[in-house]
Amino acid sequence: MTVLIILAHPEQGSFNHAIAETAAATLKERGYECTVHDLYAEGFDPILPGREIPRDGTVSPDVEIHCREVAQARGLIFIHPNWWGQPPALLKGWIDRVIRPGLAYEFLEGDGGEGIPRGLLAGKTGLVFNTSNTSAERERDFFGDPLELIWKKCIFEFCGVSPSYRAMFSTVVTSTSEERRRWLNEVREAVEQYFPSI
Repeated sequence: MTVLIILAHPEQGSFNHAIAETAAATLKERGYECTVHDLYAEGFDPILPGREIPRDGTVSPDVEIHCREVAQARGLIFIHPNWWGQPPALLKGWIDRVIRPGLAYEFLEGDGGEGIPRGLLAGKTGLVFNTSNTSAERERDFFGDPLELIWKKCIFEFCGVSPSYRAMFSTVVTSTSEERRRWLNEVREAVEQYFPSI
């Protein structure tokens, strides 16, 4: 079984990269194949052309590869920083282009797209690990934790992904080596919990 890891951080050697490495290593230890896409390193084009919007729209070959990997994956793991309460624009563009109608969701017959969709990614596990320089308390109490709503409601539930889990690690800019070791252990434990050995 394969798990797809989507990493969106521009700096090689970032803590986000360490999270991706830990998640991938843990999956492999548990018997999973792992496909990792470092969107910045790969130069993924986040711009959604109009021709790709319809369900039967023509997509570029690189997007077709990502779509096929999503369809075949047992699970999806997203790793990114919190920028303005959102994933980086590059990751948002990946979602726009890859989490497509007909692949990730569909609207029932007679529904022109204004209703509640049927998720097509049922049976897939979704994990999100994001870093932040805002404290968890401020993110939750002042901002309303927009990333939780984006991932849980707008993406995972919309597409039928279940179970799902998200962890935010903060405050990264002032974190110590010991805190980062503890956070990476939390990543390992979450991956172990949601992806049992095969």
